[in-house]
Amino acid sequence: MTASTPAPLSGITVIDLSRILAGPYCTMVLAELGARVIKVETPEGDDARRIGPFIEDRSAYFMSLNHDKESIALDLREEGDCVLFHKLLEKADVLVENFRAGTMEKLGLGWEELNARYPRLIYAATSGFGHTGPYNDRAAYDMVVQAMGGIMSLTGHPGGAPTRVGTSIGDIAAGLFTATGVNAALYQRQSTGKGVKIDVAMLDCQLAILENALARFAATGEVPGPLGARHPSITPFDAFTTADGYLVIAAGNDRLFERLCQTLERTDLATNDLFADNHLRTRHSEALKDELETVLTTKPTVHWLALLEAAGVPCGPINNIAQVINDPQIAARNMVVTCEDPVAGTVPILGNPIKISGVTDSTSRRPAPELDRDRKRILSEL
Repeated sequence: MTASTPAPLSGITVIDLSRILAGPYCTMVLAELGARVIKVETPEGDDARRIGPFIEDRSAYFMSLNHDKESIALDLREEGDCVLFHKLLEKADVLVENFRAGTMEKLGLGWEELNARYPRLIYAATSGFGHTGPYNDRAAYDMVVQAMGGIMSLTGHPGGAPTRVGTSIGDIAAGLFTATGVNAALYQRQSTGKGVKIDVAMLDCQLAILENALARFAATGEVPGPLGARHPSITPFDAFTTADGYLVIAAGNDRLFERLCQTLERTDLATNDLFADNHLRTRHSEALKDELETVLTTKPTVHWLALLEAAGVPCGPINNIAQVINDPQIAARNMVVTCEDPVAGTVPILGNPIKISGVTDSTSRRPAPELDRDRKRILSEL
């Protein structure tokens, strides 16, 4: 049997001062990649511990983000606890925090102070608006940056009320960009021997994932708006009604459009001057959708999925959460794993989408820690 390769971040220690979502999502990714994450909480604990839903009085929300981490409670306003915190930093590679700008400086733990004392420490800060600019001292939550960052203006249906993306994409994007920055800084430190400060703003991250919205505005001068499920510049690329529900079809080029027309036995559409190329199909998207749904509504979703998949036309069902977690592809990719929580029992959580050859992708995870669970062991190592 071939021995498993250590995870890429094995041997890296991360001190995690973050709470709620953006920071904990970052450190969850780092933990999945093998880092040791020590979660330093206030004596009251991360606010996420009090966010539902709950399983046997344990926050499922907190458990989903903080598995495979350790916990110690410290009050950084108290001299004794601050001394212990500095001892943790002496052995740490990375510090992650998601306080409002200026909070760490008030505690005497800002980047300048820590860099002078721990020159190899990588300091990663994720906040609503970053550490510079006129909004840097404002508080923010996911909803705020989704609204300010433009993504809500693109979400939903034309003429509908402002719509939040269905997950906390403001926090999650910031967590992912922060984790990316940490990994880049760790690589850079191998050659420089020096730590750096990483400053990630949730608002910036919303701009970074706007995809082609800015390009469309620059090209046309028109302010993009919500389009429902439809792609703004590729057609057909939308959700379509069937006899018993919906499916999505993504015919991203002329060849795939021809296959779609052949499969639906509407080859006339492929030769129709209105739909001769992608630009024309997008201009006449509503007319094309009407034509396609005239056929699609005659049979159930599973019928069309089978035919379209056989023809090589990209398509899929619109799964709800119960359906997707039971999908055989998801099982094959180990994307739903479990942790054995001492109070909540067996809890399903999402797996790691980063599959690395030679590194074991376990079907289980260590449960999220109870507050201050690891104090004795952590202090014994100082």
